[in-house]
Amino acid sequence: MAKYLGPVCRICRREKTKLFLKGSKCLMSKCPVEKGRKPPGEQRRRRRKVSEYGLQLREKQKIKRIYGILEKQFSRYFEEAEHHPGVTGDLLLQMLETRLDNVVFVLGFTHSLRHARQFVRHGHVLINGRRVDYPGCRVKTGDVIEVRDRRTSRQRAAEALEATRSREVPGWLKLDKNRFRGEVLSLPKLGEISIPVDVSQVVALYTRQ
Repeated sequence: MAKYLGPVCRICRREKTKLFLKGSKCLMSKCPVEKGRKPPGEQRRRRRKVSEYGLQLREKQKIKRIYGILEKQFSRYFEEAEHHPGVTGDLLLQMLETRLDNVVFVLGFTHSLRHARQFVRHGHVLINGRRVDYPGCRVKTGDVIEVRDRRTSRQRAAEALEATRSREVPGWLKLDKNRFRGEVLSLPKLGEISIPVDVSQVVALYTRQ
């Protein structure tokens, strides 16, 4: 599957905000966004007023980049959210937030979402006792996500948990660090999803198409 292989700090500079694509490393003082570095290419371009469409597009790009998904995947998520009863934007974020790779990252078993995707693909994660190697698998209420009882798997998870010990686990998840296990207590609500994105702009973008 196609994926971005370039420097991730460049993505944050493009969006002019921290997307925390490197996890805890984004909190370090040498972060380019923290230093106020300009977006790539802006030094050579004349600054123009951004249109309403441009603002909506940027919000969509932020979501795609935060969760590490491509345009076709994102469109499928939006179509699914749009055809479910409820608020489309809230449902869209809920679907993305409950992807297995994101849950593994949020629980602190990996340093970043990119690492979480690789961690899942390499078979280090179990859901309800069964090995799952598909990062896009969506968890549901009552699911138990566990790091496999193997030396390599748990050693990597232990290092990540130590590095991310100050990270707060959201209320819709329960973490047992000693057993390398997490449980989905409920589906996340909008207030429990802390990403720097205005999802209503994304809904407006797709509505006008």
